[in-house]
Amino acid sequence: MFKRILIANRGEIACRVIRTCRRLGIEAVAVYSEADATAQHVRQADRAYPIGGPRPADSYLRGDAIIAAALASGAEAIHPGYGFLSENADFADAVVRAGLSFIGPSGDSMRRMGSKAGAKELMAARGVPVVPGYTGDDQDAALLAREAGRIGFPLMIKAAYGGGGKGMRIVRSAAEFAPNLESCQREARNAFGRDRVLLERYVEHPRHIEFQVFGDAHGHIVHLNERECSAQRRYQKVLEETPSPFVTPELRAKMGDAAVAAARALDYVNAGTVEFIVGPAGDFYFMEINTRLQVEHPVTEMVLGLDLVELQLRVAAGEELPASLIRNKSVPANGHAIELRLYAEDPQQGFLPGSGKLETLRLPSPSPHVRIDSGVVEGDTVTIFYDPMIAKLIVWDRDRASALQRMREALAACDVVGPKSNVEFLERLVRHPAVIEGRIDTGYLDRHLDEFVAAADAHDPDALVAAATAWLLHEEAEAPRLALASGDPHSPWSRADGWRLGHPGKRIVALLDRSERVEIAAHGSNGAYRLDANGRSIAVGHAHLVDGLLHLEADGVARRWRVTLDRDGVGVHDGTRRHTFTHAPSFTWSQESTASGDRIVAPMPGRIVVVRAQAGDDVAAGQEVLVMEAMKMELSLKAPRAGRIDSVQAAAGDFVDADAVLVRLQAG
Repeated sequence: MFKRILIANRGEIACRVIRTCRRLGIEAVAVYSEADATAQHVRQADRAYPIGGPRPADSYLRGDAIIAAALASGAEAIHPGYGFLSENADFADAVVRAGLSFIGPSGDSMRRMGSKAGAKELMAARGVPVVPGYTGDDQDAALLAREAGRIGFPLMIKAAYGGGGKGMRIVRSAAEFAPNLESCQREARNAFGRDRVLLERYVEHPRHIEFQVFGDAHGHIVHLNERECSAQRRYQKVLEETPSPFVTPELRAKMGDAAVAAARALDYVNAGTVEFIVGPAGDFYFMEINTRLQVEHPVTEMVLGLDLVELQLRVAAGEELPASLIRNKSVPANGHAIELRLYAEDPQQGFLPGSGKLETLRLPSPSPHVRIDSGVVEGDTVTIFYDPMIAKLIVWDRDRASALQRMREALAACDVVGPKSNVEFLERLVRHPAVIEGRIDTGYLDRHLDEFVAAADAHDPDALVAAATAWLLHEEAEAPRLALASGDPHSPWSRADGWRLGHPGKRIVALLDRSERVEIAAHGSNGAYRLDANGRSIAVGHAHLVDGLLHLEADGVARRWRVTLDRDGVGVHDGTRRHTFTHAPSFTWSQESTASGDRIVAPMPGRIVVVRAQAGDDVAAGQEVLVMEAMKMELSLKAPRAGRIDSVQAAAGDFVDADAVLVRLQAG
């Protein structure tokens, strides 16, 4: 076994690999960009080396710098994680030429499988079902348009060297083909350095089911059952689980055999994933092979009791796969596991990726039922340069219904203050009938997104009462500390019960409920209040807040709420839904917004990719004027109204800050 390895990655996957290394007594070496100098994977590694600037192209995609760091550190092998250089055949070969072991398949295997086009051709030759399409080298736009007409619509344009949902477009008519081709090629070029695409017929209402495969250098190849990844938004996986609620034992056997056959045809070594599109009738088609560990690998580990990173290390060191895996044609699963990805993004704003300091980050406590894989802790910053994942939540239980309930409890224990997060979206997801009944397909979320994103006017008066009560108790608990800080602990003016000479105490708690200001008049103290708000008077009694749990009696009904408090506001959770309220000054003056709609501003920090108009051009309302790249995705910036452009204040390639004015329209 290796004594020291370098991890050519960052974030949660680097931390994940470090955990296994530590358990096995292997020294872990990290690399880091300028943006990651204080990142968790750097802090957790035994040693770490800087490799360049914050952009991936200047650091984590620099194979030469990574190999130099490995040699300088005395590492014997390099683990690529996923993303970045993990499926780069040239990098794998360079690692081996440098006298190091690459913890993954060979460069030759990657070349044959890393191209979606080449992989499809190989699978078709081996008799594995493939979706009709075009995988040729000729990338002439006119030829691609003719091939699209031959295949028929709807069809999918896919980056041949893509992954992670990047470089993919669904086209439903010939008129939509050219602009989608241009956008897909540009995104592929920016993300993967190559803009080759393939075309394939789009299967309506498909499921995405993948099989984990493993091979060793002694000729053994096995599969470790399936993972269902059908819950997706814009081709990005949202929920993964195993076993699939759709796959029967007979279908599992057929698909497992196909996955092993695909790997065996390549003499595959190490971890890989064979992904299939599965139709409603159980017909399945080869989609692609990922020559690396998958983001969702923990669900397989949870139900099989395996450490896939350990298997990767042992296989790369020349060991055979465990005899227990080799003997069995399939490995029986124990229970059910589900994974969700907690992101810094705003579902209310089209899932716009977020960035900024994690002022508060609370995640559920790990247990035999709950696992947390994360690369950040409270106080860390989510940067604009990388994927905005905060954590992966993985749960296990004896059956699917119990696992879903475990996930609901885990999500309720999450709290993120700083950048926006998708936690409320995930809570709705795991309670949705399509998920509970196991009938979701890859396009369901995009077709029914409004069912998963909370309505802007979803007010809950009971949640407001709980939030106001929690804030009052919080103020009262803070009063003695503030009095001591002022130097006079006995001053009546330091009391937080609203006491005033000559009249009954009254306090105003002002909260913003989804941007709407609500004032609650509160009488009383010490957990007994009368609250007046929105024309309603509520009697609150027996209220106490301990360890984040609020117990109260409101109008004769006792309730229990999970509460999170910070200087900006209060969040309450009733076990089913969360509500977040921002604390506002008790008395304030406001005026209507003076926004004129005469400008286009950057919604977040990022890089300008394309500028489609210049000063003097006339534009229509909603017309795309710029394309911006941020958080590994493209954002289309459109004209707020019809008019003539006065000035364009950004050029392609420019890095811009959030709220920077990019385009001004002439006054209309």
